Amino acid sequence: MKRIKLMLLTLILMVGISSCNAQRTVVRVYPKHGTVVTTLSKPRVIVHKRTNFYFTNGVWYKARGRKYVVCAAPVGIKVRNLPRGNKIVHVNGRKLYKHKGVWYKKSGRHYVVVNV
Repeated sequence: MKRIKLMLLTLILMVGISSCNAQRTVVRVYPKHGTVVTTLSKPRVIVHKRTNFYFTNGVWYKARGRKYVVCAAPVGIKVRNLPRGNKIVHVNGRKLYKHKGVWYKKSGRHYVVVNV
């Protein structure tokens, strides 16, 4: 009898824990422009119109001294790969990719930032 009660209690706890995890929703959005960070994790440096931009986790940065400032994605800049979590959207018959509010179109082997 004690074993059955222990098994039922364990089952109830497991169901309760799994239901709590299932209700959690994570929303990832582009950080506010002008946000300053001190370090970046594995950024890609991309030169566009003689300016260095840093791209990591789908967010664009510019260097300011030893720190980095979140900036808008420069229209026309090219990246080789998009970060995980992008969505494919069809707009006016065009296949576009959206990630954190930034729109990209495929151009050859690259993805180019566009205005929509």
